[in-house]
Amino acid sequence: MILAGDVGATKTRLALFAGTPGRSDPVSERLYSSQEYPGLEVIAREFVAATGAAIERACFGVAGPVEDGRCSTTNLAWVVDARDLARDLRLAQVALLNDLEASAHGLPALRSDETVVLQEGAPAAAGNQALIAAGTGLGEAALYWDGRRHCPFATEGGHAGFAPADEPQTELLRYLLRRFNPVSWERVLSGPGLVNIYSFLRDTGQGDEPPWLTDEIAAGEPAAVISNAALSGRSRLCLEALDLFVALYGAEAGNLALKIMATGGVFDAGGIAPKILPRLRAPGFVQAFLAKGRMRPLLESMPVRVVLNDRLALFGAARYAATEESI
Repeated sequence: MILAGDVGATKTRLALFAGTPGRSDPVSERLYSSQEYPGLEVIAREFVAATGAAIERACFGVAGPVEDGRCSTTNLAWVVDARDLARDLRLAQVALLNDLEASAHGLPALRSDETVVLQEGAPAAAGNQALIAAGTGLGEAALYWDGRRHCPFATEGGHAGFAPADEPQTELLRYLLRRFNPVSWERVLSGPGLVNIYSFLRDTGQGDEPPWLTDEIAAGEPAAVISNAALSGRSRLCLEALDLFVALYGAEAGNLALKIMATGGVFDAGGIAPKILPRLRAPGFVQAFLAKGRMRPLLESMPVRVVLNDRLALFGAARYAATEESI
């Protein structure tokens, strides 16, 4: 029996899987609010006690850089240590991966109906692959093609410096520099990033915020309120914010694709992409993805897909625990 986990700043999802390397449904699964717990060890102990399962292997994907089996989570005040987890779970060892690396391990488990094509790319495209995912933060990972299989590895590319592509985006950078220094891509490509973009447009007089929208933003989750108001057509200002977000998403996906030489394809995962799929399928995302001058033909050859399954990191953690010799 394998214990797999997807540990994020907002939610932590744990599940039990039968110890097989392929795709299988969880035997048991629970979702926890990360902010309500002092650490992953407490959640893991609670989950195992509730299920009564005899765990043989465990792997967790964690939102943050993992070094020597240890991670100080980026947007959550936790320190996650594989040795502490192994002790508490009474295992010889526990695997700890960056959450996007875990997601990359999950890509082979996806069914065809769990992705949506944004760009077909070249027939029989092959080679390295790239994975980008906006949610509470911005995650990026890559899969190196070694001639036999794809080998995932983590990056912290979401924290690289934001680069504007035109004058309006330069004004956005100037606006954000008053609050953040430096301004990373995560400051514009995440749930809080969408709120930052919306605030920029509102505060620079590019649209009016009606009272009903002020009330909903104050009472609810601001990023969800903004995206819902945009998709429903209730707010032009929200739609402009979301479309700028989508254009920036496409631009950074193109940056990642070039850096990884992702001729095997680019995957857009995370919690936000499936929720804003209608705008991702509009021209803005792909246009920004391709806007790399002389490299446009190369980018046109790369398949681009949106991942619809929100359990990608969970499946990847389970697959890693089932197949990797290091466990």
